[in-house]
Amino acid sequence: MHVAIGSDHAGYELKEKMKEMLTAAGHEVMDCGTESEESCDYPDIAEPLSQYVLARHILGILICGTGIGICIAANKIPGIRAALCQNSYTARLSRQHNDANILTIGARVTGPGLAEDIINTFISTEYLAGRHQRRVDKIHQIEKKYCK
Repeated sequence: MHVAIGSDHAGYELKEKMKEMLTAAGHEVMDCGTESEESCDYPDIAEPLSQYVLARHILGILICGTGIGICIAANKIPGIRAALCQNSYTARLSRQHNDANILTIGARVTGPGLAEDIINTFISTEYLAGRHQRRVDKIHQIEKKYCK
C-alpha cells in the first residue's frame, strides 16, 4: 500500500518511528515533511500532503502535537476527510463510516505503541459505503456549496 505521512516539528519524532514501522511492513511511504524538530507551521505540511493524497487516491497520516491543528488545516481542502483518532476504534469507524482519507494523531498525547495500532487499523480498514454513502455525499454537497 502507498501511504503519505507528514508532521510538524512536534510530531517529527513520532512520524519518523511510524515511517520506519510502515516501511518495515512493506508499505511504500511518501514523506511530505517536515525534516527536523525545528519549528514549522502545520498548515505548510497539511496542504501538500492533502494534495498528494487526493491526486493519488491514497491514504495519508498527519501528526502534530495534539492532532487538532493539522486536522483542521487538512479539512479545509475539498475532498479531504481528515479524522483525529485517539484509539483503534475511532480509526476503524472513521474509515468504515466516514471514508476518512487522512488520519491525524497527536504526538504529545499518543505514544508510539498506540500510534502504531491506530495507523494499522486505519490503513487496513475499508469504507463500508451502503447507508454511510448518503452522509459522505452530504459532506461533498457542503463542500460544493461553500467552495465555489
